[in-house]
Amino acid sequence: MRELECAVLESKGELIVSQIGEIKSANLFYDYEAKYVNKESKTMISKDLPEDVIDKIRGYAKQIFEHFYCNGYARIDFFYEEETKNVYINEINTIPGFTSISMYPELIKNEGISYQELITILIENAS
Repeated sequence: MRELECAVLESKGELIVSQIGEIKSANLFYDYEAKYVNKESKTMISKDLPEDVIDKIRGYAKQIFEHFYCNGYARIDFFYEEETKNVYINEINTIPGFTSISMYPELIKNEGISYQELITILIENAS
C-alpha cells in the first residue's frame, strides 16, 4: 500500500490543489523513528501514479477540504492499493508541518508558489 499526500491551499477565494506527494518509509510504518531518525525514509512528488488515480486523489482532496469546511490550508493523506486501484482516505491534517522535511511546503512549491509566498498567503488568510 502506498502512502500519498495532497496539499490544499486557499488563496484569494480559490483552492489550489497540489500534485501528489508520496512517503517511502524505511520502516514498516511511517512512525516517529522512520520520519525523524531513519535517514532512509524519503518524501517526494510521486511521478509514477496513473493519471486517473492522480485526478481521483486531487478531486477527493478538494471535496474533503470543502465538505469539512477546512479553512486556509490542509494536507489530506491517502492510501493507494495498486492491485485494486482503491484509494482510501487516511486523515485530514489541518496543521501540516513546516520543518525542513515537511511535505506540505514542497507540494505547494511544486505548484509554483515559493515558501515566502506561501507564508504571505497564510498570513493574509488569517486576517
